[in-house]
Amino acid sequence: MDEQTSNSSYQHSTIEEHSSYHRYSTAENTNNNDDDTTPSKRKCPWGKILVATILIGIVTFVIIDSLTTKYISTGFQEFLTWIESNLVAGVFAFMGVYFIATVCFVPGSLLTLGSGFVFGSAVGVGYGVVLASIAVFVGASLGSIAAFLLGRYLMRDCVRRRLVKKYPVIEAIDEALQNNGLKIFLLLRLSPIVPFNAINYIAGVTGISLKDYVIALIGILPGTILYCFIGASAGGLAEAEQEVPQPVTITSIVVGLVLAFIAVFIASRYAKKEFNKIIEQKENSEAGEGGQHEEDDMIDVEEGLPV
Repeated sequence: MDEQTSNSSYQHSTIEEHSSYHRYSTAENTNNNDDDTTPSKRKCPWGKILVATILIGIVTFVIIDSLTTKYISTGFQEFLTWIESNLVAGVFAFMGVYFIATVCFVPGSLLTLGSGFVFGSAVGVGYGVVLASIAVFVGASLGSIAAFLLGRYLMRDCVRRRLVKKYPVIEAIDEALQNNGLKIFLLLRLSPIVPFNAINYIAGVTGISLKDYVIALIGILPGTILYCFIGASAGGLAEAEQEVPQPVTITSIVVGLVLAFIAVFIASRYAKKEFNKIIEQKENSEAGEGGQHEEDDMIDVEEGLPV
């Protein structure tokens, strides 16, 4: 009897030590997690705030200028006139200006149409369209990549922490773009009605990889060539800077709507699959955790039985 009592007491003390160890480990992990997250919460991202403030100021100026003084439009006209007499240097300068315009949300249609006329007048319509298309594509691509990286640097962490990790639907859309972003963004790039400058920053917030994003830029080539050809066919720089002919505009809108609809349909389809997958993974995870808790309870009970 005394031996059984001593064994029971020993086992009881062992269980208490085991429980105390679990409580201590849990508390220690919690404290470590708090210590890890506290500095990041207190740290203020001054660099991001500064970059975002400068960018917002530039975009605000561009919008106000386009509605009032039109200094930017006048500057583009003088710049295109300068390219006519400085063709070689003008090609590289044009790429740089288009790069800056893309990052700063300046509409590039004026530059695209004007480049078609300027290069077409200098080397002929055929070679002019090719040269203008290359210059526009390089400048727009580099600018869009820079805008993508800016959007990812400024907003990706915040969106992922506040939206993606909290809402399964947004997480599903993010996973769909991460796994199938090339198909979706290629269709969006082919659509002329999707705002080019805005989608650059939006893409940086999503889960699409930089590789897929860069490859999808091929989709801007058809529209670039079309606008450069229209500019090269114009009778003068002023005519090239006017609006695109109505039949071309109507066709662009119709084709753009169709491509945008297909892109949204594909994105929705992939997002639905990812959403179902996320829900299934969460259910399996919860079921696994419940089974593990039951197994631990059974082990504790068995350890507590007297021998």
